[in-house]
Amino acid sequence: MSDFDVELDTSGMNCPLPVLKARKALSEMSAGQRLHLIVTDPGAKQDIPAFCKMTNNPLLDTNEQDGKIHFFLEKG
Repeated sequence: MSDFDVELDTSGMNCPLPVLKARKALSEMSAGQRLHLIVTDPGAKQDIPAFCKMTNNPLLDTNEQDGKIHFFLEKG
């Protein structure tokens, strides 16, 4: 997915930092905008979908490339 408004690379950071940084980025975005979140912490595979569900920010797509997990979220 290449259609996003903000990219946030949290490579090298462990949870909860990627979730906290995603929360901050989303708080500064407008409804409908998309966030591309890049994470290396494997715990994010559970944490980010749970965060999206709790905050009503849809998780549009997830994929892994070169040891990095790419999440695409939409500001709810």
